[in-house]
Amino acid sequence: MNKFNVNKAKLNLKKLRGQIDNIDIMIDKERDCLEIIQQINAAIGMFKKSKEYILENHLETCLAEKLNLKKGVEKTKFIKGLVYSFKIIS
Repeated sequence: MNKFNVNKAKLNLKKLRGQIDNIDIMIDKERDCLEIIQQINAAIGMFKKSKEYILENHLETCLAEKLNLKKGVEKTKFIKGLVYSFKIIS
């Protein structure tokens, strides 16, 4: 695994935990709905960025290895998994 991308993803997730706790506090304090929505959108952005780091790591480490495989079940399974991941991203 590419430690750089994994560490960035983990850091984002740690920040996200704090952000979600703050959103919960904002709701309890009955803060303005638009402020809460703005914070939720920021959290969604952090989730997406973490997903990008993990996918980039996957492509850098696994893709190169799998592309060297001849036709077979493992290569087909990898390609289907990649297509599924891209469906989720969009």
